[in-house]
Amino acid sequence: MNEPDRRDPEAFLRQAAQEGRGRLKIFLGAAPGVGKTYEMLTDGMQRLKSGIDVVVGVVETHGRRETEALLAGHEVIPRREVEHQGHRLAEMDIDAILARQPQLVLVDELAHTNARGSRHPKRYQDVEELLDAGIDVYSTVNIQHVESLNDIVASFTRVRVRETVPDSILEMAEIQVVDLPPGELIERLKEGKVYIPAEASRALNHFFSRSNLTALREMALRRAAQAVDAQMLDYVRAHALAGSFAAGERIVVAISELPSAQGLVRAAKRLADALKAPWTAVHIETRRSLAFTAEERAHLADTMALASRLGATTATIPAPGVVEGLRQYATDARATQIVIGKAARSWWFELRHGSVVDRLVRDMGDVAIHVLPGDDRGHPRRAASATAGPWGKPSDYLWSTLMIALMTAIGKLLVQTIALGNIALLYLVPVMFAAASFGLRAGLFAGLLSSLAYNFFFLPPTGTLTVANPENVISILVLLGVAIVTSQFAARVRAQADLAHGSARQNAALAGFSRQLTAAASQDELMQAICGEVGRLFDVRTVLLVPSPDGPQLRAAVPPEDRLEQIEKAAAQWAMDNEQPAGRGSSTLTASDWLFHPLRTTQTGRGRGVLGVLGLAREDAGEPLRSDQVPLLMSLLDQASIAFDRMALEEEMLDARQIRERDRLRSALLSSVGHDLRTPLTTIISAVHELKQQHPSELADTVEAEAQRLTRFVANLLDMARVEAGALPLKVEPIDLFDAVAGAVHDTRQSLAGHEVRVDILPDIPLVRVDPTLLHHILINLLDNAGRYAEPGTPVVISGQRLPDAITLSVIDEGPGIPPGSEARVFDTFTRMEGSDRVKHGTGLGLAIVKGFAEAMGLGVSAANQTDPAGACFTLTFPQMLILAPLPDEDVT
Repeated sequence: MNEPDRRDPEAFLRQAAQEGRGRLKIFLGAAPGVGKTYEMLTDGMQRLKSGIDVVVGVVETHGRRETEALLAGHEVIPRREVEHQGHRLAEMDIDAILARQPQLVLVDELAHTNARGSRHPKRYQDVEELLDAGIDVYSTVNIQHVESLNDIVASFTRVRVRETVPDSILEMAEIQVVDLPPGELIERLKEGKVYIPAEASRALNHFFSRSNLTALREMALRRAAQAVDAQMLDYVRAHALAGSFAAGERIVVAISELPSAQGLVRAAKRLADALKAPWTAVHIETRRSLAFTAEERAHLADTMALASRLGATTATIPAPGVVEGLRQYATDARATQIVIGKAARSWWFELRHGSVVDRLVRDMGDVAIHVLPGDDRGHPRRAASATAGPWGKPSDYLWSTLMIALMTAIGKLLVQTIALGNIALLYLVPVMFAAASFGLRAGLFAGLLSSLAYNFFFLPPTGTLTVANPENVISILVLLGVAIVTSQFAARVRAQADLAHGSARQNAALAGFSRQLTAAASQDELMQAICGEVGRLFDVRTVLLVPSPDGPQLRAAVPPEDRLEQIEKAAAQWAMDNEQPAGRGSSTLTASDWLFHPLRTTQTGRGRGVLGVLGLAREDAGEPLRSDQVPLLMSLLDQASIAFDRMALEEEMLDARQIRERDRLRSALLSSVGHDLRTPLTTIISAVHELKQQHPSELADTVEAEAQRLTRFVANLLDMARVEAGALPLKVEPIDLFDAVAGAVHDTRQSLAGHEVRVDILPDIPLVRVDPTLLHHILINLLDNAGRYAEPGTPVVISGQRLPDAITLSVIDEGPGIPPGSEARVFDTFTRMEGSDRVKHGTGLGLAIVKGFAEAMGLGVSAANQTDPAGACFTLTFPQMLILAPLPDEDVT
């Protein structure tokens, strides 16, 4: 541990990538009102006084006097105004900041969503562009806006924020936690320093409860600690600093092939939970691992799977020995605690091989070692020597004997010309050959046989095994020593070569699999490639099934399969539902001949879960996989899931481009047709009007009515184009709903001919703030819709009601109504409900325009059926924010 560490290339590259970029500092708070903006402005002022060029890009004071006072001393870059749905919004002017080129810019509310038309949809993307330009940025964010914590915060606050910041932004930033105890924050809230009194009262009963604030505070502190720990590790790895740097706990548990290893994993999980620390389960793969039995490999695979299910990161590290590998991994991971088991060993074993635990305690320095006793008395052990290996083939000993015979013959030829001591050197050749080629046992055999041959043929008295000169005993011992040392080195090199070969074979398999997946041009080709490659690598039959409303659907198979038995479908469905393996070789539904493994999505927040399941089976109905093949299969499944997600994203992007292009063409068509028809229609209406004045007739009235209807249709086309283009300028003013309804009824009197119109609106209903032109269009379309579809002679009712927090305005007709379940779909563009009255004379535009205009003004719109009498009811909802306050003597209850 005292040796200098090697620089981590990835950490060094990450630090090198930051060179030339601006530095980001985030003021992280647990909740609104803790003082993030105040702290940011205070720090900015201190930097300004120290000579740093500081400007304010955007700061939201929310009317807080203390914050506004701090803002007064800074240079503020004017914001850029953006037109959005009839309102002018002020957004940060990133171009002005880049042109100004300050050293530091203050940007509040990092998670803010920019108005449509801005360069970037999110403010944190604006910040990234500023950083790329070499400008330092100070910003603020609350913990509930961090992407990875969004779901957790929503689970206990019951509030889900829609504006989030990727975790990667926090990982590259300097974090300063702005902390305030829950009691003090609640007092600030009550004093009106966070929200206005009415909102503060509601917030105290919901988001700002003491339990919520305490939990949010802990999350903010812990998330900041994780970010700091990750940055510290990057720095020490990039600069090759020795030591564990135990600012945060990091746990490593060493697992083996023994059944007791699962107890170690559970103990490490409990320790990690208690310390709230990340943990890794690592297996050190040595030459001894090559001789594992099938049962031992199964134990090891089960232990790895258990660790993964419990949330650990798993790793398999090849190394010459357990101590060396574990020490190197713990050093690289900057582990602070190691959990290891103490197996029951005899004193004779520890005398020959030493104790792993004792060596770790002696070598690991300041790393805490947790030693847990292992109970593996029921587990049969192999011979204690890790290097003994099998006795080998008879041919190994035959070749060794022949080599010794050859050296003896050569020695007999040279015995008269060279010294006797040099003859012994000839026998080193067969000893080294046997040890390097065939292992320790053959090397020892060659050493012993060489000693006997040298003694029998060359040492006086020759022809006997008697050693007359004691000095010649040294030659015999040297031969045996060389055999032992050479075989030890040879066995180690061979084991390392086998490990390297296995690793290279696995890497080659992964690379080939990746190439096959990349070449797939469609989902069907991708699925077939997955089945083909997995089947080839493991010599098994494969099938791939995907979820469908009717159960698992077979999409690919190698060799081709057209059906599966019911037990196989049940196992596949269980694997999909539980995201765990099922079938032969698993712990669930083992009667199935197939083993099914789930393919999980790698995209967070996409809501797709399991993409499908891959089934494996053997022709002889045996176990589909050996336990040592499971890690390779898991790696292949991870690659397959990534390929699935990539292809799904590409298809979604293609669909989005097609939708955008289709909408663009449709809007252009609507606008073009509308403009081309408006001029001739105006001429027709003028001509018909003149004709009626000169020669009144029923035919002229019909022509005029139809021309007026066609004019409304053209107006709807143009209005729909404006809605979809988002180009609806609003001119909001107070409107009396009774007057608005009366005007709309007058303009649709021809559509409502034959129907009694009943207006049920109280004369003292409050005024509403809306655009009168858009509201008039909405009412005309609703009344035209009612007049067209109501049964002849039935009334059309327009009802206005005052609710505690809204006003509703309903248009009710008596007709067949809307098909059940289609209440929301009637507002889609060009939608006409088959099997109902909504197919008569309609274009499918009127209700779509109603919805578009209503949403542009902030109104709600809904459709429903009524039963007594039967018919359709379309309701506009005016929220409280659009209602003018009533006079004091008005009764709105």
